[in-house]
Amino acid sequence: MFFDLISAFKQDIVKKRYNNFEEVLDYCRRSANPVGRLILELFNIRSEEAFAYSDDICSALQITNFIQDTAIDYKNGRIYIPLDDIKKFDASENLFDLKEKNVNFIKLMRFETERVEQMFINGKNLIGFLRGRLKFEISWTLLGGLEILQKVKKNNYDVINHRPVLKKSDLLLLLFKALVLR
Repeated sequence: MFFDLISAFKQDIVKKRYNNFEEVLDYCRRSANPVGRLILELFNIRSEEAFAYSDDICSALQITNFIQDTAIDYKNGRIYIPLDDIKKFDASENLFDLKEKNVNFIKLMRFETERVEQMFINGKNLIGFLRGRLKFEISWTLLGGLEILQKVKKNNYDVINHRPVLKKSDLLLLLFKALVLR
C-alpha cells in the first residue's frame, strides 16, 4: 500500500492528463484507496467487500476533489477529467481558458458529477461494516463529498468560475445528519 502511495505521488508530478476514466481510477487506486484500506485495517475490518466499498468512497472523494479544484488544477497545468470524456461531449481544453458557461462543458461536468455520485451511493454500503466513532466519521466524510457535488449542481456545473466549498453551516448540518445515521 505504501508503495502505491509513493507511485501516485510521483505520477502526480509528471502526469498532466488522463486519457480515460480507467487511468483516473488507477491513480485513485494508488493515491486514495490505500488510505481507506489502512483505516479499515486499523479497526480490524478485513472484508474484501468492505474494502471494495471503501475504494468506492475514497475514489469518489478524490474525484470530487478533482471536480472541485478543476480551475486550480488547470492553472497548474493539470486536467483530471478524462480526455475521452472531453472529446465525447465535444468540449475542448480551451473551454477551461475561456471561463464561459458552455453547454458542452456543462454536459461534461454533469456526466462526471453523476458518475462520482453513483460511486458514493455504492460506497454507502460500507457503513454497515462500521461501528461507533468510525461509522460516524465515515458517514460525515461521505456526506461532505455528496454535498460538494450538490453545490456543483446548484452552480449549474460551472466549476471553472465557482469553486464549491462547504461553509460552517453546511458542516453543522452534515454533522447532525451523520449523527442521525448512527
